[in-house]
Amino acid sequence: MVNHADTIFALSSTRGKSGIAVVRLSGPDAGGALDRLAGGRPQPRRASFRVLSDGDVILDEALVLWFPHPDSFTGEDVAELHLHGSLATVDAVLRSLGGQHGHRLAEPGEFTRRALENERLDLSQVEGLSDLIEAETEAQRQQALRVLSGALGARAASWRAKLVRAAALLEATIDFAEEDVPADVRPEVRELVAKVTADLLEESAGIGMAERIREGFEVAIVGPPNVGKSTLLNALAGRDAAITSDIAGTTRDVIEVRMDLRGLPVTILDTAGLRTGRDEIEALGVAKARERAQQADLRVILTEHRAATPAIEPRDDDIVAVPKSDICDGDLSADTGAGLDWLVHEIGMRLESRASLAGLAIRERHRIAMARALDSLQRAASQLESDSNLAEIAAEEVRSAIRALDSLAGRVDVEHILDDIFANFCIGK
Repeated sequence: MVNHADTIFALSSTRGKSGIAVVRLSGPDAGGALDRLAGGRPQPRRASFRVLSDGDVILDEALVLWFPHPDSFTGEDVAELHLHGSLATVDAVLRSLGGQHGHRLAEPGEFTRRALENERLDLSQVEGLSDLIEAETEAQRQQALRVLSGALGARAASWRAKLVRAAALLEATIDFAEEDVPADVRPEVRELVAKVTADLLEESAGIGMAERIREGFEVAIVGPPNVGKSTLLNALAGRDAAITSDIAGTTRDVIEVRMDLRGLPVTILDTAGLRTGRDEIEALGVAKARERAQQADLRVILTEHRAATPAIEPRDDDIVAVPKSDICDGDLSADTGAGLDWLVHEIGMRLESRASLAGLAIRERHRIAMARALDSLQRAASQLESDSNLAEIAAEEVRSAIRALDSLAGRVDVEHILDDIFANFCIGK
């Protein structure tokens, strides 16, 4: 557990020579640090130009911001020092802060952890912030911002409110005399349970695509030996990522190149030529190529000519193309660049269509929590449809679904994953 009696500080911007460096403080003595270094606290949330000094030693001329609790990122008193970005200046300020009583350097993610513990963020927002820091593509940035906005937590709260109402109705039939409650609460409870179940099923359906946006789509280039798979990979990557040769069977292992394709994170796979292996090593390469091709989100299947049978059975969304259009009747040429824009467009359109199905839930933890809630609600629905009228069992199943949704937002049962989450944060965030 974080010791909130400490005032923590850290360099929040990247270490190194820069125009501006930002040092953050959070805790009970953040304001006192401003009094000592900057001669006082500026008006809340307004930048003020100050000379920073430690006793008689001038440290820097800086912009200073002050965010008194609870209206700050962490929910505590927070200060920011916007310094000149030299290593010497940053080190001098950090040394001065470290010499003040009750101040210490922040641990990785500690500012965000304090925001979580002070209920400024829920756990799903923390995960969204982590993803935003790691975002490499536009789709990842947009998805992370949706989660950081609190949309998933708000939706979970809406589901929870409906289930609390359902549980209260069921428990009323157990705890009070029949004349004090409606004669039959089951129709309203069934409606509430059905609505939350439908919402959870809809949200669960988008988890796979949301995970793909986070982790990246895989597109496999497959085809017979020497059809031009490695040359096409190099053309798409803009560099010689794979060895090319006129000798068939040059590629023995799967070669991966990660790229930003129309704002989506995509890994292009160059696989071994699909044929009966001439030796044991090539046979292993072909087997691995088939396995990765089956697992890929999309396959670009190259054929030697238009009448040729594809080396692997195409799926509905797969792209079948004839390469080497500079020397034959083909669709594209990796050597001249003809048709590459078309291919990138086709890949992008197919992956964008899938990405549009992504929901707000983006992690395996979210999937498990929603699956637990769905299982409980389905059992509750079965009880409500039966003639046994066992309200106690239905109520307990609804309460189990509420607990699962509480874990989704980080209310319960998540202590064991916090260290893993915050280990991925940088110091100063």
